[in-house]
Order: sequence, then C-alpha cells, then structure tokens
Amino acid sequence: MEEEMVSIEGGNGREIVIVGAGVGGLATALALHRKGFKDVTVYERSASLRVEGTAVGMYANGWRALDQLGVGNQLREKAILLQGTGEFRCLKRKDLVNALASALPPDTIKFGYNVVAMKMNHKTMSPGLQFDDGKVLQPEVLIGCDGSNSKVAEFLGLKPASLFNTLGAVRGLTNYPNGHSLRPTFVRMRRHKRDGTLIGRLPITDKLLYWFVVLSRLDGNFPYDPKLVKQATLEMIKGFPAEAVEMVEMSDLESLSFTHIRYRHPWEILVGKFQQGSVTILGDAMHLMPPFTGQGASFALEDAVILVRNLSNKISSLDQSEGGQQIMSHKNIAGAFEQYVKERRIRILQMSTQTYLIGVILDTKSFLAKLIAIIMLLILFRDQSKHTRYDCGKL
Repeated sequence: MEEEMVSIEGGNGREIVIVGAGVGGLATALALHRKGFKDVTVYERSASLRVEGTAVGMYANGWRALDQLGVGNQLREKAILLQGTGEFRCLKRKDLVNALASALPPDTIKFGYNVVAMKMNHKTMSPGLQFDDGKVLQPEVLIGCDGSNSKVAEFLGLKPASLFNTLGAVRGLTNYPNGHSLRPTFVRMRRHKRDGTLIGRLPITDKLLYWFVVLSRLDGNFPYDPKLVKQATLEMIKGFPAEAVEMVEMSDLESLSFTHIRYRHPWEILVGKFQQGSVTILGDAMHLMPPFTGQGASFALEDAVILVRNLSNKISSLDQSEGGQQIMSHKNIAGAFEQYVKERRIRILQMSTQTYLIGVILDTKSFLAKLIAIIMLLILFRDQSKHTRYDCGKL
C-alpha cells in the first residue's frame, strides 16, 4: 500500500472502524453506540450477517456483559435456565448475533469488505486498510474482531493460531418436535476414563438441543461435508449411550460443522502485542482458545465492554479540560487501548492456560506430558467455576 491513503464511503478519517461482524465486533459496535460514539462502522467480509453456527454456552459472566449491552433480557427469553453455578443458559448463535446487530443503528455494518493488507501511515499515525477490491480506508481508530485468521492480529505481529495434532470438534443442533424431556443441565459423556472422545449436550429450549463431540486421535482426513460429518461422527461414537447416538442421528444437517481445535499458547498471551497506537484487537483475534470451558463468546463480550469503557473514560476526562477535542489525539487513544490490554491480559492468560492444559490431556500420547498437565490443572484451577463469577463491570 502507498503511504498516502484516502477514505472510502464518505469516511472522514476520524471514524472508529471495526473489522469483523461476529459476536465480538457487533458487541463492540453496540457498546460504542451506547456510550454515544456516532461515527462507528463495522466492515464484514461476508455478503450478509454471519448467523451460521450452532450455539454458545453463556455463563453468568457473559450475561453480565450482555446486560451492560442492553440485550440480556431479550436473549433470556430465547433459552431455558440450566442447572449449575450461577446463571447458565445455552443460546443459538443466530439469536445472539441477531440481537446484537438489531440493536445497532441502520447501516452500521458494511458487507463484502475483505481486508487483504494493513500498513501504518507514519505521517498521520493512523492505520490503513486495503480491501480485496483495491479500496483503501484510513480511520482514526481500528479494532480488529476478525477471528482466528485476523489480518489485524497479523499486523500487530501475532503468530497464526496453533492446531492440536489430533483434536477436532463436531457441533450440531437436534430438534425434538414433541419435546426432549431432558433435565435442564449440561451433561458430558465418555465411554471410559482413558477415552479422548467426549460428548456434551446442553438444552436450549424444551424442544431444541445443542450438542458437541470432541474427537481425538484424528488422522487429518475428517470430512467437512455435513452428510459425511454425521456419518463419520456416528462411526466414532459407537459404544456411547443410545440416547447420545440418537441425538446425532436426528440432528439437523444444516447445523452440523467440524473444526480442528485451534488455540494460542499461554506464553503468546503473556507476551503478545495486542495494541499499537490506535489499533487493538479482541475476541478470537486476541485470545483464540479451545472450547472446553465454553467461554469464547463470553470473553469477547467482556472484551467489548472493557475496551469501550476505557476509551469512553479517556474521552470524558479530556472533554472536561480546555480544548479537549484537540487533546483527543493518537496518543490518548493509544493510552486507552494500553489500559484495556493491561486489564484483560491476566484473565485471558488464566483461561488460555486452563483450556490449553485440557487440550494437552486430550491430545498427547505421552503419559508424562499428560500427567504433568493434570497436576498443573489440579494445582492452578481447583475452582472450576471461578471464571464464571467474574464481573466485567459497568460499561
């Protein structure tokens, strides 16, 4: 990209740009909107809102963030309360995404914009984005919410996410027209203690069930076509209870998906660069972690609340001083983002370490490595529900 850049779509160079309209990007845009930021645009590479996917477990910490965003109560109507520690429900991802997007002003999201390159303009100290159609944008503030293959994270110098050698996950939804009569609780099943294959199920409503299968010892040839995913999954869960097998057999083909489990190493979280000037990241772009604790969406929601609170507080303190508008410079935006990263790093490190250790236990063939991971998990994370009691605070 050339050093000199021009804004597109009438941008004035002062706007806040968010890359990615997933849960994190939409939550950040909504948080900014609720705090009075007017010039906010979300650029999404897809042609429409990405509502595909299955469901997300939402613990009490996630609900606290949703309440700060103003969409908690309407989403509570979409999912039954599950038994466990604190408030715990399972939400269809489609319901979560639609609730966040619907609360935004019209035309906040622009679709069909795929970022292919980034470069800092050292004259203005503003980031530059180049899209795949050749258009270039130079906003005042850039927040990367563009997932595990984040171009913004790459710009900040973060390495691509890592893959566990043999771990993958299949997710699906199963509808029971006459009701499933299952207890409102999160159930995990194994064939035996040494088996790496794990089945989990969470009721969403009295008729809809979300389930996942964590598969180990994969050889890299697992299919992605939904029909083949179902066939392969049924083959790999032979020996599980009949109700679990039936759950997979009855699942909606359109909901089925398979992914290799990816993560960021804990030491990358500890030393990683999550901010440069007026550029920062959140959600999977920042802290992609295995799904074993069901905290991916909740952490992205927490990120959004805390990031926007820091930015808003910085602006509010400046507006009270003479010439506050001029003082709100690159330096002050950077200060707000630095505080956000500082506030998030330890919590993200703790959760990333916990999920990484669980992944090692499921993935490794080494008895010694497995034993070390189990011991560390028992020592460091005796309280398995501690992370759900976290409160991200007021927006």
